[in-house]
Amino acid sequence: MPDDPIRIIQETTLSDHHFPLKQLTYEQRRRDGSWQRETREVYLNASGVAVLLYDPERRTVLLTRQFRPGVRMAGDDGFLVEVPAGMLDDADPEARIRAELMEETGFEARKLRRIMTLYASPGTLTEQVHYFLGEYGQADKKEQGGGEEEEGEDIEVLEMDVGEALRQAGTGGIRDAKTVILLQALREELRTLR
Repeated sequence: MPDDPIRIIQETTLSDHHFPLKQLTYEQRRRDGSWQRETREVYLNASGVAVLLYDPERRTVLLTRQFRPGVRMAGDDGFLVEVPAGMLDDADPEARIRAELMEETGFEARKLRRIMTLYASPGTLTEQVHYFLGEYGQADKKEQGGGEEEEGEDIEVLEMDVGEALRQAGTGGIRDAKTVILLQALREELRTLR
């Protein structure tokens, strides 16, 4: 493209263990017309799905708690309260989130709908996350849940009052970005239903 303001100079694979880690050197034409060279590292990781289920009868949400190495390496204990989520693995996002729900929580979703797709951290990741809201009830529990042991998962399933979950999202008790995004989306949806 002759008018492309980005010129890729070099792309080098630094690691390809779990996801490829690339070093990208590029030039960007600035608004003043000059060119500036930058080198960045970018993970070419898989896109994902995340869902928040709400029980309108009991006014609860379905969450999980599990160990996350990045949280530990950032200086916390490593355990994070979050919505059920997983990698897309080239599947349809709705089909994939239904499978993740069953694996992690043992619940089926009702009234499942995609509300948005966002880049998780575009400065360093290629990952997009497809966000869903849905409903559930006690009768929708079909399996044990808890994750897949062969994938290293040991997931605790949590039901929390929606008001308490929103409070924790506002005070730092819930610190996972996708969970806060979905809790805020649910709060807005519940406001419009009044």
